Amino acid sequence: MATGRVYDDIFLRHGPPWHPEKPERLEVICELLQDDGLWDELHPVPTPPAPPELIATVHEPDYVEHVRLLSESGGGALDHETMVSPDTYEAAARAIGGCVTAVEAILAEELHNAIGLLRPPGHHAMPNRGMGFCIFNTIAIAADYAIRECGLERVAIVDFDVHHGNGTQHVFFHRRDVLYISLHQYPLYPGTGPLEEVGIDAGRGYNINLPLPAGTSDYHIQRCLDEVILPTLVDIYKPQLVLVSAGYDGYHADPLAGWDLSAECYHAITQRLVEAAEAVCDGRLCLLLAGGYLLDALPVCVENSLLALLGRPPLHEDPFPADSDIARAPNLDDRVERVLQFHKARMGP
Repeated sequence: MATGRVYDDIFLRHGPPWHPEKPERLEVICELLQDDGLWDELHPVPTPPAPPELIATVHEPDYVEHVRLLSESGGGALDHETMVSPDTYEAAARAIGGCVTAVEAILAEELHNAIGLLRPPGHHAMPNRGMGFCIFNTIAIAADYAIRECGLERVAIVDFDVHHGNGTQHVFFHRRDVLYISLHQYPLYPGTGPLEEVGIDAGRGYNINLPLPAGTSDYHIQRCLDEVILPTLVDIYKPQLVLVSAGYDGYHADPLAGWDLSAECYHAITQRLVEAAEAVCDGRLCLLLAGGYLLDALPVCVENSLLALLGRPPLHEDPFPADSDIARAPNLDDRVERVLQFHKARMGP
């Protein structure tokens, strides 16, 4: 079966070119995939606009209507960093529609897995407001759709964006039918996602935060995968579908964060998630583009994830040498160890 590609040219028409989350992010990704011959290998997934009632399964109807009217009237700001342009509403609606279509195709065994090359991103978006460059929470809507409309009982969301997906956590914090796992730098915007937030009520234990300090390296991420994330997915939760908020702003030279990851790390992360999905749900896996703001490195990082989906090794060397001067948190290894031991104690023997 093929790997699907969720993409629409309208994604390039959201937002101003001066913004960190600018159209050029997607342009450079598409250009590299085309140059390397990977673009045409991917099965294009239709991107029908999601109707307002689908968006409103996660967001308040008044907020959905506010974004639509603001977009149709020429755009404006939802807050000091989250912008709406004339094409934003349609771009966001088609991103959601494309992701839902990809989920349906994966569950129908028409696709093996998929990657969503889309804008605007979504994991910070709350039910009643956008924030952190995010308009609607695409991955939350897709996960909820898989439960409500496709009959699934367990969906896992793994979020490896360097910023905590506070919106996604909020939506599912009280639910056990969607497991949310987040690897993120802490403290960092938006200031959420401490270790102790494990869910409430029926969702208690189904929210896993791995808040890692500045200077976190490939080694630390691999330990989190091998010792917490993969055992949780494969041995404990056993999801029927894995969705991924794939952020590349943990790259060591990214201007908006302070982790120390290599481009190759994103191949390793995705490869391990592919292995987990193959073990528990016939490989049902869909990656959705989130952050990543260094244009010279972002395409290689994304391509590395795609190559892992395709079962192939990386094509390009890391665009930048490792930065030996990156700021590392005091007692970095000890702080990562505390995060690991907290979750391993909760997982039991």
